[in-house]
Amino acid sequence: MAIGRPKPPLSLSDDTKKQLEVMANSRSLPYAQVRRAQIILMSAQGLTNTAIAEKVGLSIKMVGTWRQRFVDQGLMGLYDQPRAGAPRKISDEQVALLIEKTLRKTPKGATHWTCRSIAKETNLSKSTVQRIWSAFNLQPHRQKHFTLSTDPYFVEKVHDIVGLYLNPPDKAMVLCVDEKSQIQALDRTQPVLPMGLGYVEGITHQYKRHGTLTLFAALDLATGHVLTQCKKRHRHQEFLAFLKHIDANVPDELDIHLVVDNYVTHKHAKVRNWLAQRPRYHMHYTPTYSSWLNQVETWFNIITQKAIRRGSFRSTQQLRKKIDQFVKAYNADSKPFQWTATADSIMTKIKRLLDNISGTQH
Repeated sequence: MAIGRPKPPLSLSDDTKKQLEVMANSRSLPYAQVRRAQIILMSAQGLTNTAIAEKVGLSIKMVGTWRQRFVDQGLMGLYDQPRAGAPRKISDEQVALLIEKTLRKTPKGATHWTCRSIAKETNLSKSTVQRIWSAFNLQPHRQKHFTLSTDPYFVEKVHDIVGLYLNPPDKAMVLCVDEKSQIQALDRTQPVLPMGLGYVEGITHQYKRHGTLTLFAALDLATGHVLTQCKKRHRHQEFLAFLKHIDANVPDELDIHLVVDNYVTHKHAKVRNWLAQRPRYHMHYTPTYSSWLNQVETWFNIITQKAIRRGSFRSTQQLRKKIDQFVKAYNADSKPFQWTATADSIMTKIKRLLDNISGTQH
């Protein structure tokens, strides 16, 4: 039951609501601004100042202040007011023009603005541009890469795999399986300069190649334990051999659920025949372009960062030995990854991305 003096819900336009949702879910904005955006969104839902204050951990008076600031000034009211000092030299119109140009236009002959180019275009100093960009978290020099899945069964597959993660079946083992191919045995042409006081480790960018390996891995969802094999190639023959390796190392009385991607070797006829003869095995294929759904990819990133990328290997045998050493040490203290995303939350993020794309020229 709502308590406190009733307030009429705030009316938000679709564009304003989207901007507030971005602010409320941001990990880069100051927490104070994130909390203010949350206050306005909850006010728009009809919550009282008292109820909102309890949720965000502020006083009722402070909640009312930010609500009124938004009513009077809109989104700009959620930002801190300038401190006492020299009067502002940049008007709100100039700030709005800079933001509009940054978001909606590009300079002639270039793909994005730089501080120098947009400062010249708007007759502002570079330091002023940097401050405004920083205040509004604008980073035109950066990009985030993504690929949208075209899988017609995307929704069903996401619900299937996330369901395994959040509510694994009884008397069964869930294994996230994949291979990391083309791991190069690289040998630096000059000795590594060790780290010292005041300077970081130094390595030459020149190297010799000594072949490649493919690392097959199966991550146990419940324990975090990893079962691995290194192979010279990554054909269906190698994948089938790894499945047999898994079969020899898992309890006979358990059903085995395998989360794999859509790589052609995983669906080869001989692989299908082998699985058909073992009904306790259940395959769960991730949607296309959705390797992020397979938790073993997180483990591949860990071993790459900690054992492979900065290593120097004179042969694939040395590389294999290093991988085996890392796996042994990792399994001695393995812990499962904590998956928290629900299928609905994933769909919400994808919908937000699609909404943003629909507003562009793509």
